[in-house]
Amino acid sequence: MPAPSIIITAEFSGSVVTNGASDDLSAQLLRHAGFQQIDDWHGRRHRLPTTTPAANKVAISSHAAEMLRAARYEVVLPPSLDTARTSAPVPVLGPYAAGAELLQITDRIRAAENGAGLQRAVDHLLHPEHGALERVREALEAAGEHINDLDGEAYALADRFGFAAEFVSSAQSELVDSEAELRRVGNAHQPQAGSRTRSSMLPDHRGSALATSPAVAKAKVSPSSGVETAVSGTAARPSRAPGPRR
Repeated sequence: MPAPSIIITAEFSGSVVTNGASDDLSAQLLRHAGFQQIDDWHGRRHRLPTTTPAANKVAISSHAAEMLRAARYEVVLPPSLDTARTSAPVPVLGPYAAGAELLQITDRIRAAENGAGLQRAVDHLLHPEHGALERVREALEAAGEHINDLDGEAYALADRFGFAAEFVSSAQSELVDSEAELRRVGNAHQPQAGSRTRSSMLPDHRGSALATSPAVAKAKVSPSSGVETAVSGTAARPSRAPGPRR
């Protein structure tokens, strides 16, 4: 004889209830998952109180359904209570839906348990065609172009949006091909060896800055050499900003 069908539903009151769990085994599994059993003149029922947090309702209902199905019960579970078919709720930011989606990405980044999970979360930002940075760059560029279309005299404002788009493009270039490195985050088996490797790879100027040689401390540097160093450091970073659009 097949096991009875059990239906788990969410009521308008906010409570989650089950129907069809009349035998001892299904009742035991539901209690184990976290449901409260009620025996009254209506018969045996199981429910989650209205005060149960929404995330817990989904987790408990999904776990109960999994155990019941393993025991050969037929279970009807709505998508809103199934962890396999729901995603984290999008924060409510009014009309700023894109900002809410980015907050979701931030939450996924913070929740990543290893480098592979971190890489998958960051990919939503860095994907060269569909990532958030590419969409932001594209939107800024389009805004600058449309400003010129609407008002040819507002080229200075249009250029500011163009510059911003180029800054985003620079950020993309800085992080390109970082997928493999992200996946390796936290996978080092020899931290000390890794530290030595990183130290050996430091740029020359950082190695000099970290050195504590008495001879260097006593050395006297002329003001003119300091000026030359500052100028050369500045020259190493030429401006990438384009000229005004006409």
